[in-house]
Amino acid sequence: MPRGRYSLHDPHDHTPLGDEHFHCAPGPSGWRYVSRTVGPSGQQTGTVDLAVDELGRPIRLELHTADWQVRGAALDGVTWVRTDSSGVHADEGTARAHAFTGTSPAFLVATARLLRLTPGSPATRVRLVAFTDPVLAPRHVDQSWALMNSEAHATDNGLLVVDEYQVSALDTGERHTVHIAGDVVLAAPGIELEDLDDPPNVFP
Repeated sequence: MPRGRYSLHDPHDHTPLGDEHFHCAPGPSGWRYVSRTVGPSGQQTGTVDLAVDELGRPIRLELHTADWQVRGAALDGVTWVRTDSSGVHADEGTARAHAFTGTSPAFLVATARLLRLTPGSPATRVRLVAFTDPVLAPRHVDQSWALMNSEAHATDNGLLVVDEYQVSALDTGERHTVHIAGDVVLAAPGIELEDLDDPPNVFP
């Protein structure tokens, strides 16, 4: 079960946003990722609990910030309920989308698992519902993913296969690169892997 820490920063001006302490593991239904985020001051700012099935579809999502929470799952596309911390105000939403996304590295692993791309295959379009920090407001995003390279690196624990993805935002044309090994993000815009206690899990 990999445990570690990502440092998060603004991908445009590199302002530090804090750290995400996580652990993840395969399970009987697929894969689960649990984390808590802390701000630059060390105060907890939120939590993430994401479970996907063996095909990469979200079977449970729970996001919490100081003032908002979201619960969602794949159902006729994706469905979610967003409430304030008091539970008084609640909004339900559905969308013809493939999965969820957000600032957590968990969503990059989940999307890569969902698409199951191979090197040299055409780029694949995917529609996602993104929840924006800190109010967890939903918005639809369309992306294109392509697996540019898959390379094995020798480590003390054997070979580590690193996949290099090119991700494009279809509304702006902006492109960026994401490096993933198993179920751990090694590097992506706004994300750096700082600590890792155990090797990444390898998906079958």
